[in-house]
Amino acid sequence: MEKITIGDWDPAEFIDTKEDVIAHLSVALEDNDMEYLLKIMGDIARSEGMTQIARERGVTREVLYKSLAPDGNPSFATVLKLLDILGFQLNIQHKKAS
Repeated sequence: MEKITIGDWDPAEFIDTKEDVIAHLSVALEDNDMEYLLKIMGDIARSEGMTQIARERGVTREVLYKSLAPDGNPSFATVLKLLDILGFQLNIQHKKAS
């Protein structure tokens, strides 16, 4: 039987459209999971080009990676600025009763 080797899977390689970004961010926000939100934002930033985004944010790439790491603790302003650089904004809507 032939062995199959599976390489590392990078979700950033599969975020191709703005609709993909919206879907990923929406799930993270609906779950109120900050760690997952940061991971998704990191994936999105990598799919767009982390170096360019860091440059537009006025920080080094390393600082941006640290901010979006699972144990990172970016300010809300950083999250909003990153969303802005990526071409997105947060909108608020009334939560439906469960």
